Amino acid sequence: MAVDFEAIRRKLDQLNGNKGRSSKTWRPQEGEEYSVRLLSFQDNDGQPFKELWFYYNIGNNRGLLAPHQFGKPDPFQELITKLRDEGTKESYELCKKLYPKMRTYAPVIVRGAEDQGVQIWGFGKMVYQSLLNIMLDEDYGDITDPTSGRDVKVICTKQPGRKWANTEVRPRGKESVLSSNTTTAQEWMQNIPDVADMFELKSYDELSKIINDWLNDDSDSTDGTERSGGSNVDTTSNDNTDTGSSSYKSLDDAFADLME
Repeated sequence: MAVDFEAIRRKLDQLNGNKGRSSKTWRPQEGEEYSVRLLSFQDNDGQPFKELWFYYNIGNNRGLLAPHQFGKPDPFQELITKLRDEGTKESYELCKKLYPKMRTYAPVIVRGAEDQGVQIWGFGKMVYQSLLNIMLDEDYGDITDPTSGRDVKVICTKQPGRKWANTEVRPRGKESVLSSNTTTAQEWMQNIPDVADMFELKSYDELSKIINDWLNDDSDSTDGTERSGGSNVDTTSNDNTDTGSSSYKSLDDAFADLME
């Protein structure tokens, strides 16, 4: 078997304490226009892109990967279930704060930056819906196909009066190959980064501590809703948890920071 030099580089990065996350991620910048080629994740139940669910804006945490989506015990879901059972207006309002938010990820080749290889683009619901609608349009079909797909124009603009920038995606008019170099195209297809490696799945005890700290921090309540300490999740962990700034211009900024 031939030596996989890319695997050796990844292993060396791990030994040096560097997972190389920032070099694998891509995000369109406001006011810019890009041409990208989307690829499909393999072994993903027939879906081209991957969905991940996060608990967002809990205290100062940038985003917390939800264990529930992987079939693991999840103290957030336990608290949500308990609040639903209570059935009060206050518990309902608190429940809304705890519901996880979906983020979708796609492998991309950014035209003009092909030397960066396959990067991961994270986007929200609107872009996700637009891309799926394009693929269901018989005029376009599978835009991720390496031989008969299409590049996609990505435009990021800030509309007057809107808090967040708007990202628009448009399919290019002609079919094209992923790369005119067959070897390069194969390498890209075989070296799609694993999205799961870009996020830390915290332990049950770590998440329980985060919930308890959040529930007991009255200063974090911005809508006047009281959070009762009686809804705490039992935990015996004293582990410290990583926290980040919660002052972001958009969800894109927050999740980009989380990935990097």
